[in-house]
Amino acid sequence: MNLKKIKTRRLFILLFAALAVCIAYFIVEPVIAQRNDVHVSYQQFYADAGNREITSASFGSGRIVFTKKGDSAQYRTDNPDSPLLKEYLMRNGVQVIEKVDADEVFSKILDYLFYIVFFVILFVLFRKFVSPNTFRVIHHTGVAFKDVVGMDNLKRDMMQIVDIMQHPAEYKSRGVRMPKGILLEGAPGNGKTLFARAFAGEGKINFIPAKATDFESMFMAIGPAKVKLLFSKARRHAPCVVFIDEFDGIGTRRNYSGSAIETENTRIVTALLNELDGFQANSGILVLAATNSIHALDEALIRPGRFDARFSVPYPDTDARIRLSEMYMSGKNPAPECTPAVLAKMFNGFSCAKIESVLNRAALIARQAGRSQFTLDDVRTAEKEQ
Repeated sequence: MNLKKIKTRRLFILLFAALAVCIAYFIVEPVIAQRNDVHVSYQQFYADAGNREITSASFGSGRIVFTKKGDSAQYRTDNPDSPLLKEYLMRNGVQVIEKVDADEVFSKILDYLFYIVFFVILFVLFRKFVSPNTFRVIHHTGVAFKDVVGMDNLKRDMMQIVDIMQHPAEYKSRGVRMPKGILLEGAPGNGKTLFARAFAGEGKINFIPAKATDFESMFMAIGPAKVKLLFSKARRHAPCVVFIDEFDGIGTRRNYSGSAIETENTRIVTALLNELDGFQANSGILVLAATNSIHALDEALIRPGRFDARFSVPYPDTDARIRLSEMYMSGKNPAPECTPAVLAKMFNGFSCAKIESVLNRAALIARQAGRSQFTLDDVRTAEKEQ
């Protein structure tokens, strides 16, 4: 146990002990005081007050402790909680004392404890949903363009942006600014996330991955706060690529219907707009956003000046399917008939993820049948199951 934890534990012990002593005092003190008091009836007390024989009266919970002229003893009587009694006593020269009793102290302590616990819970929840560690900075993605099959045209276009991010001053002197944002559009499973990681790895640039669900929360205003946290972290680690996957999950067209969900979505989109307008084009921050449907996004969010370029991530072509088949068949022991060229024809229109899934399922089917090699029939069966 480190020294900080020991000091924290000692502090809690001291605070608990002090609280226990205070509670014990307020419990015991009235009991001890009551033993030394002389009880009189309320009628007698009222009559003595009218005769100006009482010098002081202390009001507590359920009782009144008072003293008489020329008498050092303390007397007590029942407290009727009459709103006129105090005025009556003061008119007859009695010094009225408001005493804080144990019940009131307990009530205040419980109130304070409630507020302390309430705000501690709010703080813990806020730290949980908007933690500084919410978005992780990856300094080395371990992936480069050579690890991405196909997309040769897209790689060529993105290499120029890599060069701009690595030499911002040189391009700025030429009057060329770096795009603030780039949209990657394509069907699911075609490698948009892998391409984004490869882009950061190719340029040896810091990489912060995020997805739409990272901004969702059961509490209002947490989403916009996470947007600010994301871009604040990106500024501290520039040059940096901010990758937002499933962008259509948070950047949808704003709807002012007034529902809680639409209101939160509007706030998130507005926060994104503010952040995209808040950093300079040559600040070294690039937003890569991946979406399955660009038509679902808010028009103000994807206009030029915020997202300057749009690239389509297509289904793999024939050459790419051959290379993907070779890669995903590695270690799976295919039958001689399962050549990459034959499989590439079968996989026409398949995404990268689907090709991997079909080959993996074909190998499992062959193993379940007790065969060491999978065949084209196994591939066809696996394809039908997808």
